[in-house]
Amino acid sequence: MQQGALPFQYAEEKNSTGMTALAGLVTYLDLLQVAGLRESLERHVGLREGTQGWTDSQMVSSLILLNLAGGESVDDLRVLEKDAGFGRVLSRAETQGMRQRERRALQRRWRTERRRSVPSSSAVFRYLSKFHDEEEKTKREPHTAFIPAATDALGGLRRVNAEMVDFFQRHARHSRATLDMDATLVLTHKQEALYSYKKHKAYQPLSTYWAEADQIVHSEFRDGNVPAGYQQLRVLRESLGYVPSGVEAVMLRSDTAGYQRELLKYCAEGRDERFGVIGFAVGVDVTEEFKRAIGEVEEEEWHELRRSMGEYEVSTDQQWAEVCFVPNWIGHSKNSPEYRFIAIRERLHKPPLPGMESQLELSIPIMEMPDRGWYKVTGVVTNRGIPGDQLIRWYRQRCGKGEEVHGVLKEDLAGGRLPSGQFGANAAWWTITVLAFNLNSALKQLALGGEWVNKRLKALRFGLISLAGRVVRHARTLIIRLGRGHPSYALLVRARRRILALAHGPPRP
Repeated sequence: MQQGALPFQYAEEKNSTGMTALAGLVTYLDLLQVAGLRESLERHVGLREGTQGWTDSQMVSSLILLNLAGGESVDDLRVLEKDAGFGRVLSRAETQGMRQRERRALQRRWRTERRRSVPSSSAVFRYLSKFHDEEEKTKREPHTAFIPAATDALGGLRRVNAEMVDFFQRHARHSRATLDMDATLVLTHKQEALYSYKKHKAYQPLSTYWAEADQIVHSEFRDGNVPAGYQQLRVLRESLGYVPSGVEAVMLRSDTAGYQRELLKYCAEGRDERFGVIGFAVGVDVTEEFKRAIGEVEEEEWHELRRSMGEYEVSTDQQWAEVCFVPNWIGHSKNSPEYRFIAIRERLHKPPLPGMESQLELSIPIMEMPDRGWYKVTGVVTNRGIPGDQLIRWYRQRCGKGEEVHGVLKEDLAGGRLPSGQFGANAAWWTITVLAFNLNSALKQLALGGEWVNKRLKALRFGLISLAGRVVRHARTLIIRLGRGHPSYALLVRARRRILALAHGPPRP
């Protein structure tokens, strides 16, 4: 019977052929091995300490690879399982570096002959549920923000991520860390989820992103009703604890969620024992007092804000000015740190209709300047001494990149589709997604280089990960054969050699 309009048909192979559609994904297995991620998982997670079934490293590694391959749910593991060639390489990689006694112990974890290369979806659901603590639900109070305490296993996953970031730092060597703190909404229809400020059910993780290294240092999974700035100082201090050695200076960028007295004073007064004073730029709440201060700025004190476009600068409709604004929380001692407030204004081309000013104010902060018209106004507070226009440009670098990082986590990876109604299971799923992000970023920078550093996963899947190949065995060695003349062959070989150099050579100075 004819299958379609064109003269070809689909048919199944009668026997396993060793074919794989993920020939490039095995490159990530190399980096997993060199980074010591498997050992780190066994050392810190501790949910599979018995002698039966899948280990922690097998469970989490399978989910990391599922993320990178493009899977978005636990059920997608069946696709990974049916890739016979990749499963063959994965099973062989699990025993790399093991002694014979350790290999036998791994084989004895199954009562019968092991037939799968990755865990089943039911086994993964049971595993993720062990990250959940049902007793934490009893501590919730109505109409208040609450963050369940992380279980030991979830805390272990965070330490694994910290060791992944530390591995990257040993080979990339950054002396400064600009930390961008931002929250994002993960929409869901889970019955157990809570409503966010957007009036729909969601979870709202708060992430700390290291801009220079393109690594997520820390990400705390939260319910949707928890404000973005809730306990942000605590999260910052935890994130600083995960910053690897070799970093000598830390700076902070945050939107208005970070406009909190204790957070700003902690950074400006040098309370952190390791890093001392932390330079920051944080969005300002545009209150009536701040608007009055803006209104007192003389017209000649406003400066044009130009936008950098590569080698050129172009004009914008925005202007900036230093504002003499002293909120009550700033100390009046001569030893108090200096806080600078910078206002940005942008003229509204269409002034609000009479009586509609308050309605427009609900979406954007606006104010009328006598004899000058209506403006959209925002502000930034900082303890840095660089010129105002440079500071604004530096502050705004957070916006685009932070949104991109969360876009990768939720869309390119599987963070946007949560697997469970249990908070702890979803928190573990999100953290594993963060691990996949950092592993992918490390591969791009340490092994691929060049134009690949800035490519999204969409491009990597097309040009590197989703390659057809045949897995054959020759002289006790597995060989993955690509099509003759395939343009990705040289890239794969070069990347694997660089990863091998990370394992046997000294870190780059």
